[in-house]
Amino acid sequence: MIQSKQEKRFQALSHAVMIFICLMTLIPFIIMISSSFSEETEIIAKGYSVFPRGISLEAYRYIFENAAVVLRAYGVTIFVTISGTALSLVITNMFAYVLAQDKVFLVKPMMLLVVFAMLFNGGLVPTYYVYTQIFHVKDTLIALIFPGLLMNAFNLILVRNYFRTSIPPALIESATIDGCTKFMTYIKIVLPLSLPITATVGLLTGLAYWNDWQNGLYYMTGSKFHSIQQVLRLMVDNVSYLQQAGVTSESMQIPMTTIRMAIAVIAILPVLVIYPFFQKYFVKGITIGAVKE
Repeated sequence: MIQSKQEKRFQALSHAVMIFICLMTLIPFIIMISSSFSEETEIIAKGYSVFPRGISLEAYRYIFENAAVVLRAYGVTIFVTISGTALSLVITNMFAYVLAQDKVFLVKPMMLLVVFAMLFNGGLVPTYYVYTQIFHVKDTLIALIFPGLLMNAFNLILVRNYFRTSIPPALIESATIDGCTKFMTYIKIVLPLSLPITATVGLLTGLAYWNDWQNGLYYMTGSKFHSIQQVLRLMVDNVSYLQQAGVTSESMQIPMTTIRMAIAVIAILPVLVIYPFFQKYFVKGITIGAVKE
């Protein structure tokens, strides 16, 4: 296809604008990483920069002085993220497949309940009471998996719309004629064809589990099952307490400003490493799943 000069100029301008936008989104991450490796005094005197101002590992040394606590918290977070995401995908996909079938009994009232749950909730106090007094999840790993994260109505609607628009009904009918049960059709045909939306919802759910600290704050009284977000939040609180108490970084040799940046790097690094592997599925799944018939 031959492009005119005007089309070439427009394409070049579009690429330049997109490159500029991409660079703008990367700059905060670059500043965060470089600041975590900078000298505390240089940051205070000259401000943040895209390049480290004097190389220093004091912030990371302070964090990993309690390496056992950090590694245990990473283990708890990884377990909760993997198990919670897997369980959430199973429940979300199966429920969405039911909602995608027009002939299922009471499918419309069920869909109405899903939308209602997406808009309204019972509030924090009743939720806390139900999980602690009825289900007794306090100080257990279940408290980091179930409350508020196990199934999301928005993700459910995405998967349901994907099933309705991307799985050909003729394929389902053909499998039924060949003798497949509903469950075998779902396992053998629907799930393999729904990889993009499954990866998309899995990424969204995994991020929610990885970044969650509220469940740990509400339902954990001890430190045995603290997640990495909870541990890092406690470190930030300790540093803030030292500042409010008048303890300076010079007297205690605690790089308070760079510690915050190092904590952010530790929290976000695994996500930055994993995301590129899911990007192609994420774009396709979120686009197709958002289409409503």
